[in-house]
Amino acid sequence: MDRLVWWLLSLVTLYDFIPGLISRVFGFRVFRRGRAEREIAITFDDGPNPLYTPQLLDLLKKHDAKATFFVVGAKAEKHPDIIKRMYDEGHSLGIHNYVHRSNWIMSPRTVKRQVQRTSDAIFAITGRRPIYYRPPWGILNLFDFSLLRHYQIVLWSGMFGDWKVKPGAETLYRKMRKQLAPGEVFVLHDCGTTFGADEEAPAHMLLALERILQDGDRMGLRYVGIGELMEITETMKADEKERKTQGGQAAAARRKTGPGKRLVVAVWMLWEKLFHVLFRLKPIDNGQFMHYRIIRYSGPELAMDGGVRLKRGDRLLEMHFDNGKMYEIGMNAKSSVHVAIRVIREVQHALPSLAKEIRRIDKEGRIKGLYGVSTINRGAEGLGFETFALPKGIFSFLTQRYLKLLMSIIHPEGGGRVRKHSDTIEPRCIVMSRERALAWESGEKPAEISEAYRAKRPNL
Repeated sequence: MDRLVWWLLSLVTLYDFIPGLISRVFGFRVFRRGRAEREIAITFDDGPNPLYTPQLLDLLKKHDAKATFFVVGAKAEKHPDIIKRMYDEGHSLGIHNYVHRSNWIMSPRTVKRQVQRTSDAIFAITGRRPIYYRPPWGILNLFDFSLLRHYQIVLWSGMFGDWKVKPGAETLYRKMRKQLAPGEVFVLHDCGTTFGADEEAPAHMLLALERILQDGDRMGLRYVGIGELMEITETMKADEKERKTQGGQAAAARRKTGPGKRLVVAVWMLWEKLFHVLFRLKPIDNGQFMHYRIIRYSGPELAMDGGVRLKRGDRLLEMHFDNGKMYEIGMNAKSSVHVAIRVIREVQHALPSLAKEIRRIDKEGRIKGLYGVSTINRGAEGLGFETFALPKGIFSFLTQRYLKLLMSIIHPEGGGRVRKHSDTIEPRCIVMSRERALAWESGEKPAEISEAYRAKRPNL
């Protein structure tokens, strides 16, 4: 009997407690807290609720705040209109099992079935499958890591007991206010019908949340979906890593900029000015980083997301980076990754202006989208671009030689780095459809772009 008890305790420890410990304490395979300068993620569990969730969506819309909803599949099926509203208003959707039942008391097969059924319910309503998962009560079992490997498991950095009435709105507000800072992941509850919760509790949560949103607005915080916070976190980590590991190499490379290279750069900048005149490039944002011209597409037909097809003769807004600005970025960057990050950030900053320019110059809707060719294309998908290999031919050959020469000039480690990795430096077409480009007009990254990008990278 004692041996049987020992074996049962060992099994429970292995199946339940150890996975919970390593995920919640050590953060194994889960996302709990981000790193950001302004962004914070507020997440909601257990809904949707027909009374409180619409009030919550009204409140979020009032403050232009985006959130992440981990929904219960059975409730999603009962209230598809609320799920559709969440999706249409740019919020992120995640899975919270089909019924609110702990993974500790379910077999691995049952957990997988619960998750799949909820995914099917959300897909039927929105046309897109969720990629985020939060187990009820944040409890994982041993097999969740492998069976749910295609989902990003999300926990939290702040929990405030808002599922009970007892704390009240004032206490909830004070608890949240203490932890209100960039990078935090709050978990709140928009439904009080779950076992152990109080049905009226979300009313107190909404009162406290309204004050938190007001405070965040005054502090300059941005309330974003969990996917955007994860992207920002990844970028900041990569940036820091590159600063630590390759800062010395870049500094040495900058010190080696001799008179020969300075002459090449001077000639290059003269050619840059001539190029702008010959091809009649027009500036975006006063020409700080990007210029453009309208062209006719002359390549092979391209099939893009959303059923858009780019055909020969279609009008495009062709983007051109300012090489003077690129040189400045390269000379002040710590590494090639740092160059790419800076360029992506500059492009993101320019996209709202590009959208407004398309709207201004093309009221008839003849411009099919944005187009460019660049060797710095890694990460472009995260902004809504699609990348395509250049078709083989003389244009591809000359473009590759030209862009490698450009990279050897602007690269922080010089031409040696480019020669060493010449086989991996591949110029590619970067294309964005008109509809996706115009979605940037508000100045904020469209939520569907972040979700689409993550859907292609499910194992982050």
